[in-house]
Amino acid sequence: MKINITCDDKYEAQKLASLIFIKEGRETYITGILNVIKNELVISVKDKSAHSILLENEDTVEDFADFIQSVLDKEHTLISTKIIKNIVEIVKE
Repeated sequence: MKINITCDDKYEAQKLASLIFIKEGRETYITGILNVIKNELVISVKDKSAHSILLENEDTVEDFADFIQSVLDKEHTLISTKIIKNIVEIVKE
């Protein structure tokens, strides 16, 4: 399954891609969604830190949360992330 997540800008896209997936070990770095405030997503990662990411709009935040939930529940695993300008393409299996 694949989803394209549109971020507020290219920096936010790079931040999202780097925080959710580590390519070398095919490891998911995100451990949870802490909060959603309009188009802002606050996530926790394995080192117990929290990070804010600005997405395009509230619908995009909801789409991302729905998509990533099965990964957080260990039902799916992330395969890849790819950045195209301010869009992050995320693939899971």
